[in-house]
This record gives sequence, C-alpha cells and structure tokens, in this order.
Amino acid sequence: MDILLVASAFNSLTQRMYAELTDHGHRVDVVLAAQGTDPVRDAVRELRPELVIAPMLRTALPEDVWRAHTCLIVHPGPPGDRGPSSLDWAIAERAPEWGVTVLQAEAAMDAGPIWAAEPFPVPPVGKSDLYRNEASDAAVTAVLTAVRRYAEGAYKPRPQTDDSVRVVWRDAFRRGRRRIDWERDDTETILCKLRGADSQPGVLDELLGREVFLHGGHPEDRLRGRPGELLAQRAGGVCRATRDGAVWIPELRPRRNSGDPAPFRRPAASVLAAWEPALELPESPVPLELPHDRRTWTDIRYRQLGDIGFLGFSFPGGAMSTDQCRRLLAAYEHALSRPTRVLVLGGDRDFFSNGIHLNVIEAAPDPAQESWINLNAMDDLVEAVLRTTDRLVVAALAGNAAAGGAMLALAADEVWCRTGVVLNPHYRRMGLYGSEFWTYTLPRRVGAEVAHRLTTEALPVSAASAERLRLVDRLVPAAPGDFPAAVRQLAAELASSPFLDARIAAKSARAAKEHERPPAAYREEELARMHTIFHDPEAPYHALRSAFVRKTPSGSPRPLTAPAGVLR
Repeated sequence: MDILLVASAFNSLTQRMYAELTDHGHRVDVVLAAQGTDPVRDAVRELRPELVIAPMLRTALPEDVWRAHTCLIVHPGPPGDRGPSSLDWAIAERAPEWGVTVLQAEAAMDAGPIWAAEPFPVPPVGKSDLYRNEASDAAVTAVLTAVRRYAEGAYKPRPQTDDSVRVVWRDAFRRGRRRIDWERDDTETILCKLRGADSQPGVLDELLGREVFLHGGHPEDRLRGRPGELLAQRAGGVCRATRDGAVWIPELRPRRNSGDPAPFRRPAASVLAAWEPALELPESPVPLELPHDRRTWTDIRYRQLGDIGFLGFSFPGGAMSTDQCRRLLAAYEHALSRPTRVLVLGGDRDFFSNGIHLNVIEAAPDPAQESWINLNAMDDLVEAVLRTTDRLVVAALAGNAAAGGAMLALAADEVWCRTGVVLNPHYRRMGLYGSEFWTYTLPRRVGAEVAHRLTTEALPVSAASAERLRLVDRLVPAAPGDFPAAVRQLAAELASSPFLDARIAAKSARAAKEHERPPAAYREEELARMHTIFHDPEAPYHALRSAFVRKTPSGSPRPLTAPAGVLR
C-alpha cells in the first residue's frame, strides 16, 4: 500500500516504523508536522495515500484529513487509556505491564475505534529506554497487525464503547509530581521519579543554588551521607545521598534562566565544575570487573566466562565523549590482556553507540577543536578493534546504532543485532563526511555501490534489512530483557566452534596482506576531510550540531526532506 507516516519528529519509533513497513513491501512516505504550516494537508493532497499512520504526534491531525482518510494513531497505552502522558503514568504507578494501542483518529483524543493492541512488560528502566525497546516492539507488532487488517478489508475496528474496553483518562503528567523531597523520599521513590523523565524533560531540582534538571538515575549500595548531599563523582556522573542510600545521576541540564551558556544535557560533573570550579567531589572508582553483588553505577564493565570476554558499555543517549572513548579504549586494552578467544562488545540493552558526543562538543570553549579531539579518540578505539588479530571480536547490538557508533560495530569480525534495532550507517544529517574507518569497513561488507547508497540516502535501516545487506551477520530474535542471555549462549557456541582457530589465523593472514593500503591510510584520508569541515566556520555541521543539541530550528533544509517536507 501507499502509506503516509505523520510525525512530530523523525524519532526512533518513526524511523523504525518507516524501515519495518518498507521491509513489508509498502511504499512509505514521511511528513513532519510543523506548527504554523500545512505540511500534512499538502502531503496528503500530493501523495493521496491509502492509509495515514501517526507513530508519534504531539499535535492533532487536521479534521479534514482524518474525515477524508483512514488515519491510525499509535497510542503508547493499553486499550481505553487516554491522555498525553501514558508512559509517564505507567512508570510512576510502577505498572508491571502496559500496552500500545492503534486506534482510528476521531475528534476526541484517543477515543477512536481500536484496530490493534499489543501488551508489553515494564522493567525498571528509564522512560526513553522503555520507549525505544519494549514499547517500540509492541508498537511495530500492533501497527503491522492493523495494516494487515485494513488491507484485507473485512476487519471492523472495536469501538471503545465496547464492554471489554475500560476507559481511563489520565491528565498530563505535571512536573511537580516528580519533585524530589530528599529528606522524605526513599531511594526507590527517587529512582522511579528519575526514570520517568530520564531523557525529557528531566527532574527539576536545585544544586549549588541553581535550578537544574536531573537526567538518569541508578542505585548506589555503599556511599552514604546527609539526604541531598553530593558525595562523589565517577565517569562524569555524580552521586547524591538519599535518606536510606544514594543514587548516581549521570547527566544534568541547566535551566535556561540559570545563567549557564549551555542549557542542554551534558555529564553532571562537568556542569557542576563549570558553576563551581573550586568544588572538589572525591572520585569513587570501581573495578572494571565489578563483583556481581555490587549495586552501583558505572558506564563500562568487563567480565569473563571461560574463553569469552564481555566488554559492556552504556553511555547516555549513545553519545561518546573524548573521555568516554579513551576510557573505553583502556578497558578494551584490559580485555585484550585477558586469555580469551572471543570478545563481545556492547551493553545489555538500549543504544550501542551513536558516535561522537555533540552536546559535550557544543559546550566546549572551542567546538571545532573538541570535535577533532573527540573524533580522533573514537578513531583510536575503532582502530584498536580492527588491529585485534589474536581473537574473534563480536559487536552485540542490543539497541540502535548510528554514524560513528554504527562504524564501531562494523570494525568487529561479527555483528549480532537484536531484531528490533535500527541502524543509521551514515553521517549526512549532521553535514559530515565521517570517519571511524567507514571507507574501509562499509564497502568491504556491503560493496561500494550499496555503501554509497546508504551514506547518501541517509535513511534508517531495519535489523532485517541490515542482515540482507550484510551489515549484520546474525539476527537475535529476543525481547530486550532476554538479549544478554541469548548473546551469552551464542558466544559460548562460537567459542566452542571447531573453526574458531582457523578464523583467528585468517585474521592475521589478512592483516599481513594489507600493507599496500593499510586501514591507517583510510583513516588519514577521512580525517583530512573532517578536519576541513570542523575548522570551516561556514560548514553546515556547526549550525546543524547546534540546532540538534539545543533543539532549535537549524535554518537549513533537512537532508531527509523532499518537496512539501516529505521524506521519501
């Protein structure tokens, strides 16, 4: 069918919906609904779609559109749930299970007849993590069911007046509900509030006499202090005491009127250091191989099971700053010092990596120079993976990967990918040529023609398409919570393979033959082009980066738009 996706942003769910529907043979266009313009009406008039789907829409569809066309709304709540803050309430009320409902647009919000619904579990994770994983899986299943039913023509959607539908209206989740009372709230209550707003909008609080939004929250089992007291720092995050324990907060976002010139998310310790240079929070180091009984936060961990090493990392938003790249490289070198035959890279869930840290770059005194330093640190990490010849390296993608993060995965010998993952193996939307050895690894995997198409079209790729293109070697059909166990099982099978020694030997032989044009030559050529972009103040990268970080219009046409603001 001809399907038009209408969305407020080309976010993770919209990208996945685009990729999955395309995989199923539908012709999919995307229009971004903008306030003050008529892009939706224009797109419908121009494209005449058979079906309109809104996977993520903050504004109402025009009445003349939903009256003339079947329009399906993806609502992140179970049947009968209504209101704009469904996931917020699910987390705040600690619901064990929630759901996604696909309903037909009508005048009343979320009141239309139901075309499909799919439940999902609610683990104790941040809202954005839940949205990209369990909720996204359920949304795709429900939308594909609804599209099939619509195409068949016989299905009659269930009205919400049906006795089986329990209608519950939930008001918008107000900021005040997440206010933390450090003297009275226990650790679990504070963690629930932090998880409910880990990405947007954060939890408004006060630190060092200034208002700030807290982003992310993780429990701490040993550090203690007066409720609300700052106790320590680690890996850019800060630890704060609760009345019965402590929590780690990885990122802060200064309020716009706080006087901070960079009012966007960045590592918590760097925000406080900018406000109070004399502040000395003690470092609280933990071993890379953290004991299983520890309940604390760290963004990089290593563990070993027999002949297999697991180097786990999880950075907020998948972004990797200079410091994070360097610490991950040091951890990788530690992993190489251990006697293993297989080394698995990647976190247990959510983002694998999205490449360099644009927020940290934007906040730097010299963003061009910080871009250059960050990129070189990322390249050093990728080069270390490429140069590993004494064992097999596997990139295990529990979540999405983009730009340099996707290329980090391609540096491994094998790429394993959860079936719900979306890849964006390109740099174009940020006005960059790219590095991380992509000119070496990407054509080697998919061929020069496909590599050119992927990097110029700059469209999202589903896990299934990535496997067909040979970007991915193995799909892992596991729910988000089951992915780590599935990876451990697959790694054990790989480590016991009778062909493993021959594959490792072949790596060394291939590396020895690459002296005519070694990987370092590709890096040098890529960096030369990136240096020119970084240090050209008129290059689109700077405006695009600033707009992305500060969430403001870029003033430049989006590279994914066609006439009337439509993505094709």
